[in-house]
Amino acid sequence: MARLQDFSDRPILKSSLWQTSPVDCPPGSPRFVNAVVGLVPRENETPESLLDKLQSLQKEFGRQPRRILNEPRPLDLDLIVFGSETRDSPELVLPHPRAHLRRFVLQPLSEIAPDLVLPGQSRTVAKLLAELSSDEVLKRL
Repeated sequence: MARLQDFSDRPILKSSLWQTSPVDCPPGSPRFVNAVVGLVPRENETPESLLDKLQSLQKEFGRQPRRILNEPRPLDLDLIVFGSETRDSPELVLPHPRAHLRRFVLQPLSEIAPDLVLPGQSRTVAKLLAELSSDEVLKRL
């Protein structure tokens, strides 16, 4: 999280760390640790340029090219939302297309931005979380 501060003009917002059950992962996948960080992008930053920085940071932390969909990895940084920006390209979909369906995103996001309404949604993060039906198991670390 400290490294993500380099991408922000203001102090970042940080959720708790959450141990989560694997979702849509290969059989035998271990639990994950998830969190959400909110940042104010630097001037002239675009969703694409921020994604490039996030992907470079992942590589620095040992992430290898994907062999199996949703396999365990040392670091996975997803760009969930970038203000009111929307994208639908092979490289980037904004907001993240499944963020509103995943407790491992909504739970930590609700800690730092409960009143946020994701683009394309009509309910706040807190409301989406309260209404979510999911088998995911989360434990605050």
